[in-house]
Amino acid sequence: MLKAEHITKTYNAGKKVALDDFSIHVPKGSIYGLLGPNGAGKTSFIRIINQITQADSGNVFINGDKLSPHHIKDIGYMPEERGLYKNMSVGDQILYFGELKGMSKNDALNEAKKWFEKLNIDQWWKKKLSELSKGMAQKIQFVVTVLHRPHLLILDEPFSGFDPVNANLIKDQIIDLKNNGTTIILSTHRMESVEEMCDYVALINNSKKIIDGRVFDVREKFKKNIFGITLSEVDEQHLDIFKNKYEISNFSHKNNLTSFDLKSTGNQNSVLLDLVHVGKVRSFDEKIPSMNEVFINAVSNHS
Repeated sequence: MLKAEHITKTYNAGKKVALDDFSIHVPKGSIYGLLGPNGAGKTSFIRIINQITQADSGNVFINGDKLSPHHIKDIGYMPEERGLYKNMSVGDQILYFGELKGMSKNDALNEAKKWFEKLNIDQWWKKKLSELSKGMAQKIQFVVTVLHRPHLLILDEPFSGFDPVNANLIKDQIIDLKNNGTTIILSTHRMESVEEMCDYVALINNSKKIIDGRVFDVREKFKKNIFGITLSEVDEQHLDIFKNKYEISNFSHKNNLTSFDLKSTGNQNSVLLDLVHVGKVRSFDEKIPSMNEVFINAVSNHS
């Protein structure tokens, strides 16, 4: 759906590098997480896609075509700094932004009604934005973003300002859009959202892409071959033999259960065969790092 090749962007006459030879490939119909600390270059890249600014070098392609003004109608963008008019009624804003994206007034009205029903906000049509809470205003911003049925949806911190219930509501709508063919770029600091929602991810730090790929593959790359093990009915003699054979940490014994972490690059079946002589195996789980751990490790290694 979207391909960026060797994008470079600088500011202040080249003194500040925002993006340095940045390339990613966003598959059609996927949710693609764009991660990085503040100032890493995420927003600069999003602005280039939206043609707010231009890259110094490199190219962006939408469905194989070089990015151009006619692609604007195919893109929906929800910025972190929301951009609605406080003293305009909600309904007027919805129609205004719909028409800006090329919709007829009637089409915008019909699409708005569908979204207002989905998000349970029918009663807000005539209210001014200044009368709404931050979370309520966020829902209106979301509707404005998706109203024209964009093929590519770019969401910058879409859950900011939402309570857990409404965050889940918006998350469900985003997943539903993806299931119906929309390609979504999600820029967020909520690592749990990345694990739950994203198919792919790219990590940016200091203007450079440091890792990208499927979320599962990225997490696998940072694993440390550590397994969490819990046993009951432990034979102390065999446990001592086991401890001498393997690298063990975080050992504990509570409520007749013995737990520890084991580091091993060998055959897991061999480890299990040794464990059955130690006690009854209650759990044996490989510890795959969370996206939060991946993020911290990746940024630390490339600072």
